[in-house]
Amino acid sequence: MTDNSLSRVRIDKWLWAARFYKTRSLAKQAIDGGKVHLDGARVKPSKEIQLNMRLSITQSHIQKQVLVTGLSEHRRGAPEAALLYQETAQSIAKREAMALDRKAAGLSASQHESRPNKKQRRQIHRFMNIHQDDG
Repeated sequence: MTDNSLSRVRIDKWLWAARFYKTRSLAKQAIDGGKVHLDGARVKPSKEIQLNMRLSITQSHIQKQVLVTGLSEHRRGAPEAALLYQETAQSIAKREAMALDRKAAGLSASQHESRPNKKQRRQIHRFMNIHQDDG
């Protein structure tokens, strides 16, 4: 539910209300750290946003491009918060491609089941002792 009486909202409040960040202070830190851009430019936490502005938000190496579709200064449930913005189709496609890349990279990496068991440790120690005697 958007607040119809609002024409402008501080960007840090909006990011918190839209549930991109858990607290306003985390939203402020992200803005100060250059993780949030408005129409391609860095902003300050006090910058007021309006409808139809484009935001670029980076969260843990994931970049989202969103269009502001609603304004609110109050944090509500996730379904209502999702009505405050719309992620661009490019952003969604890029995010899904990155997720597939991360998954593929994880599958190709050698996966250790667990620590060596007692028999494997003995074999390792035997191998290490043999090669220490050679040198």
